[in-house]
Amino acid sequence: MKPQLLLIDALNLIRRIYAVDANQTHHSDEKMIASSCARVNHACKKLLANVSPTHAIAVFDGDKSWRYHYYKEYKHSRSPMPSELKQALPLFKDAIEQTGIVVYQPINDEADDVIATLANKAANNAISSTIVSTDKGFLPFLSQHIAVYDYFKKQFINEDDIHNRFAIPKNRLIDFWALAGDKTNDVPGVKGIGNKSALQIINHNDEIELALNSDTLSPSLQKKLQSDMAMFIISKNLVSLRCDINLGFSLKQLRLPAN
Repeated sequence: MKPQLLLIDALNLIRRIYAVDANQTHHSDEKMIASSCARVNHACKKLLANVSPTHAIAVFDGDKSWRYHYYKEYKHSRSPMPSELKQALPLFKDAIEQTGIVVYQPINDEADDVIATLANKAANNAISSTIVSTDKGFLPFLSQHIAVYDYFKKQFINEDDIHNRFAIPKNRLIDFWALAGDKTNDVPGVKGIGNKSALQIINHNDEIELALNSDTLSPSLQKKLQSDMAMFIISKNLVSLRCDINLGFSLKQLRLPAN
């Protein structure tokens, strides 16, 4: 049987499920955690049934990743994880492991970088992966061997979905976020350039560096770009997922138990 890898963005799944339970129930924290754990366990079982993987892993975030050291404002305005949820993470890990899926938490790396590394290493060996996450950062990796699945919408994301959402192809998403910024992660982008201006720059230039001397842009927009290229480069590094994380384990260690 040809290998098929399931990659779950664990906290993305857990926090969204927990948020629904927190808003809809009036139970004690203990009962709410128990309910959320059961739903996470059920979600993992459904994913195993729908994707039919041979190998699977759920990846959590480590502590402060390189991005926090590279840019001190990274995610600085994001609300911290609710304390009751943070304390219950071992219960959620156990709920996932009960399905046979390997749970992995790196020391410092972000789950997104670990998942991107795994997906790309697999793709380089013609092994298909399904990434389960609503995080838009995975969209540039969509390819013949890498699929992205939104568990909450119950759908695989395709290139038409990306174009309908952002009005640009997947291979220009990194430049788009680097220009316009990403408020959810406090990535600054280029000062004075928003989504509309970013689209204008991208649609008229195959490479952002070419826009510095392009006569297709207004002088004011060109000046903004020229004066803040350093922040464009910083932002581009922040929104680009790494594919070279040293994992310390092999694919065979992620094999699911035989039914």
